[in-house]
Amino acid sequence: DLIRKYFGEKIGLYFAWLGLYTEFLIPSSVVGTIVFLYGCITMESDIPSKEMCDQRNAFTMCPLCDKFCDYWNLSSACATARASHLFDNPATVFFSIFMALWATMFLEQWKRLQMRLSYFWDLTGLEEEEEHPRPEYETKLLQKKLKNKNITTESSDEVRCCLLFSFMWDLCFAKLIHVLICLQIMLAFSAVFGIIVYRITTAAALSFSTNETTRSNVRVTVTATAVIINLVVVLILDEIYGAVAKWLTEIEIPKTEKTFEERLILKAFLLKFVNSYASIFYVAFFKGRFVGRPGHYVYVFEGYRMEECAPGGCLMELCIQLSIIMLGKQLIQNNLFEIGIPKLKKLFRKLKDEKTEVKEMDTNQSKHPQQWDLDYILEPFTGLTPEYMEMIIQFGFVTLFVASFPLAPVFALLNNIIEVRLDAKKFVTELRRPDTVREKDIGIWYNILSGIGKLSVIINAFVIAVTSDFIPRLMYQYAYSQNGTMHGFINHTLSYFNVSQLKAGTQPENSLFAQEVAFCRFKDYREPPWSPHQYEFSKQYWAVLSARLAFVILFQNLVMFLSVLVDWMIADIPKDISEQIKKEKTALVDFFLKEEHEKLKLIESFIAHDKRKRRSGTKSRRTRAASFSQCHRSPKGSFTSFSSQHTVV
Repeated sequence: DLIRKYFGEKIGLYFAWLGLYTEFLIPSSVVGTIVFLYGCITMESDIPSKEMCDQRNAFTMCPLCDKFCDYWNLSSACATARASHLFDNPATVFFSIFMALWATMFLEQWKRLQMRLSYFWDLTGLEEEEEHPRPEYETKLLQKKLKNKNITTESSDEVRCCLLFSFMWDLCFAKLIHVLICLQIMLAFSAVFGIIVYRITTAAALSFSTNETTRSNVRVTVTATAVIINLVVVLILDEIYGAVAKWLTEIEIPKTEKTFEERLILKAFLLKFVNSYASIFYVAFFKGRFVGRPGHYVYVFEGYRMEECAPGGCLMELCIQLSIIMLGKQLIQNNLFEIGIPKLKKLFRKLKDEKTEVKEMDTNQSKHPQQWDLDYILEPFTGLTPEYMEMIIQFGFVTLFVASFPLAPVFALLNNIIEVRLDAKKFVTELRRPDTVREKDIGIWYNILSGIGKLSVIINAFVIAVTSDFIPRLMYQYAYSQNGTMHGFINHTLSYFNVSQLKAGTQPENSLFAQEVAFCRFKDYREPPWSPHQYEFSKQYWAVLSARLAFVILFQNLVMFLSVLVDWMIADIPKDISEQIKKEKTALVDFFLKEEHEKLKLIESFIAHDKRKRRSGTKSRRTRAASFSQCHRSPKGSFTSFSSQHTVV
């Protein structure tokens, strides 16, 4: 309420929304922590991890690269498999459903709080007033009018040509805006492709190393450095995209400030969404899907194999990618930039003003500057779009890929506790006080939040079905296991390859493997070398694929149904506010009815008074006529004629 009184309803609604969002992160953080602890507790009893770590299970794996990589034992990837179980366990399915319902409940509670604030802040009757056009729009319109006025003095053919040219120019200009947005999106995809090339080439280069430690830590080194480089690229492109979105919106010259803000939000959100999540989408759904198989690998740049997922799956790498980008953006962009950039701009403006302005040598003024002088040095207020954008991107991290990182709500909560105070300090001490704006709601941001909530259901369904091993484990336990347990799952997911069928020049050079290798294993569902259809996809592959698609459909429809049910059960308007509004409407209707009743009584009294007045007037006229005839009788008998004349009158 105090924020609203000082800054206006628009900024008051932002802090109310941020406060509610932060409060809602508390239960999701608690549940996410419980899911993570469940993974820690059940790590020792996870049978697939124990089988992978058991050195007695001699799973000889195929080389990870051509020529310079040797055969290796699956037990060497024990640490990765154990870490993957922290996030790839049955509790993550429950947590994904919980977070989908959490997003729906958050949006419903925000609608209720928004309605309550609108009522107490007297915004319920606020009508959409016609905004004044922006000065840039009026200037452009005036230029067009002057141009059209000059055109009318020319011949009709020239007029038609000029009008056609103007129409074609406007059409091409609109298409140019779309092309520029597509080019910016392609720039984000190009950055992701550059990171992929870096990972592939760096992994190949480190594999050539003579140092045994370097070769054994290739995957960790490549993953860590690639994620850090990706974070730096994301931060740089975020700043570029913000400037590009503003420039594209300005050259469109929207008519009103509201239209300008909505177009700017849509462009900035689209570009920053692609920039923030493109690499995460790649790791979740594309990495390791187009590798091929031993003897028939997919190569890029004529010699570099496509990168594969770790033996424990891509979910652990997805968790690392998501956590580093999320934490890096929150720490650097949302917190350091939040205070650092305004302070630097303030210092730069102060130094610039001291150099350019000639100040009077007034010692009193120099010792005690006026408040407006201090306020002028502050950074101008540029709108709430950057503040909302930070939280919307964070909302995406919390909901879209939460199946791979249950601790995301915890880090979001810690960030928001700091974010509220930083925003308060920035608005009060670093920015000029903005003009107060009366708004009924948060505008287009609610639609974006609702869209992210619906998209998160689909993405989490695919993460569980495609990226994690949840479906293959279920299929093995209930369809292929002889005793209904997970014993033998690792062997079931590994296919055989005859090493004699490796292409010339790709066999390991100077192999240091202990025993002679005839067959190596690789993770896939394919027919063995002794099968008539060797290396083709097996029946298990198609069964697991069908189960994955069925799970996506079932999960999506179930969660959507539950979300709609929650939406239906929670009223948009609180009961007390609804009853109070009904009472006010009833009182208003009663007041109008009473007013109309009093008006009706007054009209009836006027009519009755008028009737009485007419009756009394008729009697008085008759009396006066009779007295007049008696006083003026004619001796010649003219009384009758005069009386008849008077009666006619």
